[in-house]
Amino acid sequence: MRAAIVDQPGSIRVGEVPDPTPGERDVVIKVGACGICGTDLHIADGHFPPTPYPIVPGHEFAGEIVEIGENVPGGWQVGDRVAVDPSLFCGYCDPCRAGHGNLCENWGATGDTVNGAFAEYVAVPASTCYRLPDHLSWQEGALVEPVSCAVHGVRRIGVEAGEHFLVVGAGTMGLVMQMLLQRAGARVTVVDRNASRLPRAKDLGAHAVATDVSELDGERFDAAADCTGAAPAIEAAFDALRRGGRLLVFGVAPAEARVALSPFRIYNDEITVVGSMAVLHSYGAALDLVASGAIDTKALLTDALPLERFPDALDLMRSGAGLKVQVLPGATDA
Repeated sequence: MRAAIVDQPGSIRVGEVPDPTPGERDVVIKVGACGICGTDLHIADGHFPPTPYPIVPGHEFAGEIVEIGENVPGGWQVGDRVAVDPSLFCGYCDPCRAGHGNLCENWGATGDTVNGAFAEYVAVPASTCYRLPDHLSWQEGALVEPVSCAVHGVRRIGVEAGEHFLVVGAGTMGLVMQMLLQRAGARVTVVDRNASRLPRAKDLGAHAVATDVSELDGERFDAAADCTGAAPAIEAAFDALRRGGRLLVFGVAPAEARVALSPFRIYNDEITVVGSMAVLHSYGAALDLVASGAIDTKALLTDALPLERFPDALDLMRSGAGLKVQVLPGATDA
């Protein structure tokens, strides 16, 4: 089959790899759509430590079951449409047994630590599959995974109706975060250096938008979510909090990145700083949100390229020209 392969950091190609075969509790999925995430850029550049090489990346995906392992429970059938939680938790380490599988000591994820869905087919544990309603397209199904990350992030930071939130970053994740916070009753201000993204945030209901926190005239916020992973953005979000405020570090920063936050202010103003790592018991809720229309998928889906143009899709993601860039393995260039 054809797949996108990262042989080593900086070496990316589309080529032939063996067709996947299912383990006894796995299914093989014909991939309908797979989204590109910031983590995929880190993997391509060698900045995501858990990733081994070579690897077929791709962890935001949906597709059709075409083969079923001999001991798969749950009534799955060939032809079933599914969206897939990429999480691969061991289930027996202390974090897993405490209900924190996303902190698994043996953490893995389809497309991050084992071959993923920038390919014609991918094998996954049947237990990670969720039935995709017929009215959702493959592209909408592939959006469930990033929404599930944001659902976990909102649960981590908490939100009360009437709170004023600052969201830094108006890419896919920032806009999903904005939608979820607004749905919970928050008033949301969105900041992004890319001014072309701000009208979309405004159309989605942002209270205010700006290209820099400094443009907000010293306004203070009950809570802030950084969706960029950029150290200066995290520091600016922290500085914009009111006393008793909360900061969510949601964007994926390089492992070696460092930020300068005032420990005195954390102490004196009782600032809470929390992180949010991937997906945790949030995929089903995210699927329900997408299926119900609570997430405006049309506002997020901007670019879809065939598998053979995977390197171009990565470049498009880096450029910031669109929002959610997806690869459609079954598509061809027009």
